[in-house]
Amino acid sequence: MESSIPTENYFSRHIETPRLYLRQFTPDDLDELYHIYSDPEVMKYLSEGVRNREETAVDLFGIIADWEKHAFGLWAVVNKENNQLIGDGGLRFLGKTSEVEVGYVLAKAYWGKGLAAEIAGVSLKYGFEVLKTEKIVAVAHTENIASRRVMEKVGMKYQHNLDDGDRDRVYYSILRETYKSKVVV
Repeated sequence: MESSIPTENYFSRHIETPRLYLRQFTPDDLDELYHIYSDPEVMKYLSEGVRNREETAVDLFGIIADWEKHAFGLWAVVNKENNQLIGDGGLRFLGKTSEVEVGYVLAKAYWGKGLAAEIAGVSLKYGFEVLKTEKIVAVAHTENIASRRVMEKVGMKYQHNLDDGDRDRVYYSILRETYKSKVVV
């Protein structure tokens, strides 16, 4: 998959893939993001669960703040065909750790089309080639088979299970050296 990551600009906030635009969120995205985050099926395996409008606003402004603070974060994922916001995806810190995590959330209408792998693949490329990260991780609910397949498709390997209180999750990772030696989606 080819993408146009402007490697000369560390603070790149826009990426284009064959089917998607990944751009920085703005406050104007609240209504569309709320529509996605309020869907119980979309949020089934996410630790935050279904979000109300106020919680979505807090999440949105947190995503925007991450870009300002860390020079990376989640992008707004926009479908090129209809210019509609269909989810989020990109890199962020895993909880309160220093590990960089790849993540993605898509509206249900866009499931099963390979878009999550497209987002994850370009996010890994950005993390390794632009940010020069040594390792990127991903965490998913144990039962979230679709997300686990995405992780494996982009070259990530299962490492271990995480016991996180009432949630049983899996932990995947990929090193920059491994990424460089493989063709990643």
